[in-house]
Formats: sequence, C-alpha cells, structure tokens
Amino acid sequence: MRKDPISLGLGEHAISRNPEDILVAYGLGSCLGISMIDPQTRISALLHAVLPGATNGLSASDPNAHKYVDTGIESLVDAVIKEGANKARLIVRIIGGANMLISPGMTNSFDIGTRNMESARRTLQRLNLKIAAEEVGGHTGRTVHVYVGASRVTVRVIGEKERDI
Repeated sequence: MRKDPISLGLGEHAISRNPEDILVAYGLGSCLGISMIDPQTRISALLHAVLPGATNGLSASDPNAHKYVDTGIESLVDAVIKEGANKARLIVRIIGGANMLISPGMTNSFDIGTRNMESARRTLQRLNLKIAAEEVGGHTGRTVHVYVGASRVTVRVIGEKERDI
C-alpha cells in the first residue's frame, strides 16, 4: 500500500530517511522548493521557502526560519546534519522562483521569484554547497516531489508530465 505524500505548506520543511516517503511541495510559483539529499545515508529533505530573506535578524533556529530562503536553507542544512547527513555529500536542487506577477512597468522589487533564486544562490555559495540541478524562473507554477527511497527529485509543470531533475 502506497503512503500519502508528505505535503509541505508555505514556510515548511520535512526531513526523512524512510524509503517509502515522498516529500512534495505543490504549486510553487515565486516560492522555492529546495531539496537536499545525502545519497549515502538516504537522508532527504525539502524546504518550501516563500520570501528571499529575513529582514528582522531572524536566526536559523527561529521557528519561522523556513519561511525565508536564506534562514530556511541554513536551518535545513543544520537539521540534515543533525540527522546524520554529511554536508560534503549533499545534492542540492532548486525548483520554482517564477515571476507570477507580470505587468507592464512593474519593477523588479515585485519579482519575488528572481529575488528568491538570488538569495538561494548566495546562501548556498556562502555555505559551500553546489546546486546540482535547478528548474527556476519563467511564469508557470511547478510541483516538486522528493522520492526518499530512490534519492530522486522530480518536477511537474501544469499540463506537462512529471520528469526527473
């Protein structure tokens, strides 16, 4: 019997090593889905981050840290290491970051998707983590699945088939 996927809402994260688990973030528009997998320990994690950065000095240990790309990534790295993952083995993928608010004359300050991607790249670089794959930008929403047992990440754009990333 197949288990229901573990669905992440806005600003949530999940970590699993259960091979039957599927972590999922539905309908990522400007939000980012950031997956981290240690293929040796099979520890898998997914973050559903909403905004680029915490402006109020929020730390990675704060309960709201996962709402933001920068503190969410920091917190997720800490959590997967605490679970037994090796930072040097982490395979990181980012999905989402679309510009969902398209209007003539709109400034980049409203393009949360691009700002989220820039924040993720800066944070991952600062933490010495490389992005193995990404499916970001554009103007359409995406759904990301992390299949824990297979250490596999897929993305699905509305109207298209699910595919590996």
